[in-house]
Amino acid sequence: MPLKIDRLNFMLGLAIVLSVFSSFSVMAAKVSFKEFCPQLVGQWAGDAAKAGEIPKKVAVTGFCSHDQRQLILSVSIGTRAPFSETWWFREQGDQVLLTYYDGVAEDKQQVFSLYRQNGDYSLLGEGVVNARPALIQLLFDAQTQTQTQTQTQAGGWEWTQNIQYLDDDIDRYQLFRGIEMTPVAPSH
Repeated sequence: MPLKIDRLNFMLGLAIVLSVFSSFSVMAAKVSFKEFCPQLVGQWAGDAAKAGEIPKKVAVTGFCSHDQRQLILSVSIGTRAPFSETWWFREQGDQVLLTYYDGVAEDKQQVFSLYRQNGDYSLLGEGVVNARPALIQLLFDAQTQTQTQTQTQAGGWEWTQNIQYLDDDIDRYQLFRGIEMTPVAPSH
């Protein structure tokens, strides 16, 4: 009997994964990494926080390789933090390999598929979060340009790191962490 239940749980989990990927792919189109990479080059600043935490100021620096097959995002948490996070994205055929390093723990790697919808970019992959199987989404939501009476604010990105546990009944992504990326004007 336990074998039948385990098989049923596996089949239900597989059905959830397939339905999430298929419904997302209907709404979004797979894109080339060469389209994505140059969009994140530059100096960015904003607030960042995990769900339920108080936001902290961060600086994000983006570098894209000359052949546009590698992207490095360095996230510095304020000026007093001893370490920065390094997010190294590499094109691997039609997928993207991410190596993440925070200066403390061992490197973590994850394979993603890259999609675009309405100017936003989404990296989707399946992995393990908090020792639980999960769908992982890195969403770069394009922020539109806004104008106020005193200044013009250039567009940027809202980078959210979202998870959906596959062993849970909740069928939507939950915010794990968000990073605001507003372009930093060059100093003269």
